[in-house]
Amino acid sequence: MKLFRFGAFEQEKPGVELPDGTKLDVSAFGEDFNEKFFATDGIVRLSEWLETNQASCPKVEAGFRYGSCIARPSKIVCIGMNYAKHAYESGATELPKEPIIFFKSTSALCGPYDQVIIPRGSEKTDWEVELAVIIGKKVSYVEEADALDYVAGYAVHNDYSERAFQMERGGQWVKGKSNDTFAPLGPYLVTPDEAGNANDLSLWLILNGKKIQDSSTSDMIFHVPFLISYLSQFMTLLPGDVITTGTPAGVGLGMKPPVYLKPGDVVELGIEKLGGQKQEAVAWKAL
Repeated sequence: MKLFRFGAFEQEKPGVELPDGTKLDVSAFGEDFNEKFFATDGIVRLSEWLETNQASCPKVEAGFRYGSCIARPSKIVCIGMNYAKHAYESGATELPKEPIIFFKSTSALCGPYDQVIIPRGSEKTDWEVELAVIIGKKVSYVEEADALDYVAGYAVHNDYSERAFQMERGGQWVKGKSNDTFAPLGPYLVTPDEAGNANDLSLWLILNGKKIQDSSTSDMIFHVPFLISYLSQFMTLLPGDVITTGTPAGVGLGMKPPVYLKPGDVVELGIEKLGGQKQEAVAWKAL
């Protein structure tokens, strides 16, 4: 199943895309794709509801806005330097022996085709195509062998990063990761039965028509089951939580000389079976 959300920012409605590409408004189901939905086996309940109510669901016509594929979760947990070549291009002298963990503010969530806002004073806004894992059930201290039982689905995420805020201002990386629009998620939450092996998916990113990230999730240092198990040793993961699993080589920070976003730049990205995104960079301005 492919779940999506559509409509104006923070007024999104739930939708489902059928295998033939038809998009249905499932607002009549009465629930958003949030923590309560996932905690109460919402995907199964929605699938069963569609068996008898699909014919009465309105079609979502072309021209709509995609929102984040899930409502704002309790947390976005990020994994840093999880692809070897990216670790080295970022200046690491050795690969991490354990996952590097940081958080991203949930207020950074936005739709996959929304503009990315270059923050006020930013000169080093960067891109990162990533596989996102959406947790389906509350989990703590899970064994790696059982970890995938707690996955609701997968999505495309662009982990935008302001490198000066992240690396030159002291403190934690979260400062460079949490600006508004820095977490486009979607267009879809794709359930595991459709996504297949999450550690064998192609992913890529194109800047102004040139492909600069081109890899596979098989190149991760720490794979999805391990990451879920590892994180669950330190925190309870709640239904709807997002784990974003790191980016391959090809970010602006690693180029010689470094290249960062400027207004008018267009970023396109995607992951096999999960869909694609496209964002235009715009300068911050006061409302």
